[in-house]
Amino acid sequence: MKEITLTVYGADIICASCVNAPSSKDTYEWLEAAIGRKFDAHQIQFRYVDIEQPSESDVDASFIEQIQNDELFYPLVTIEDEVIGEGYIQLKPVYIALEQHGYIAAE
Repeated sequence: MKEITLTVYGADIICASCVNAPSSKDTYEWLEAAIGRKFDAHQIQFRYVDIEQPSESDVDASFIEQIQNDELFYPLVTIEDEVIGEGYIQLKPVYIALEQHGYIAAE
């Protein structure tokens, strides 16, 4: 199984339309812990991208631009550059996406 990348795009300020949702950093840490408990996360690279900082990656820059243009909400979660969730993140869609990439839940 090849290594995949899960990226959380976010900012220190909580998204205005995500009232009572955890911060982007909290979402990143929560996902990393939850996925680590359910899957063998050794082949998952976790990344956090601060949307308030310049990016050298064209893919990151594109997602950041879409967030800044209110086309997407943050925190934004992608797996292999495919949007899995935005705003208020739930685990089920993330788990489904990981399973579609061949990851099997630990017993």
